[in-house]
Amino acid sequence: KLIQKIRKDLSRMEKAIYFDCDGTIVDVYNVKDWLFHLHNYSVYPYVAARPLINMSSLARLLNRLQKNGYIIGIITWCSKGSNDDFDARTQNAKLQWLRRHLPSVNFDEIHIVEYGIEKSSVANHPEGLLFDDNAAVRNSWSGVSHDENGIIDFLKELVKGD
Repeated sequence: KLIQKIRKDLSRMEKAIYFDCDGTIVDVYNVKDWLFHLHNYSVYPYVAARPLINMSSLARLLNRLQKNGYIIGIITWCSKGSNDDFDARTQNAKLQWLRRHLPSVNFDEIHIVEYGIEKSSVANHPEGLLFDDNAAVRNSWSGVSHDENGIIDFLKELVKGD
């Protein structure tokens, strides 16, 4: 069933894949007292979070897809109720997390933007694929979107299809 859905989606998407971070590939919401930290303008949850999926498998698949012509990007929000200073520190923390957990991936695009910005508006390829845990974000995405479940399996099918 997944394979049929992927093949249908492939026919209507640009060769670009974007990932949200928090709740999609980064386990921010299981960091102890994550919300307390964010309300107090601490980037600790963004630094301490563990990956939600196998990062070495993800990196291998993303590198293969890039070699096959796919654009690989990140589109993630800063914290809700933030300010310019906290946004800057959040952007830095998220970039460091990506470098630490996906060092072999050279992202074509990284957009770490103000909370609530429509993600299609910042993507260079808004008709591509977005993985995001937020249903409202997925529904507003102009391309193909999927939740955080089955990312590795989906990407494996993309690799096979190319």
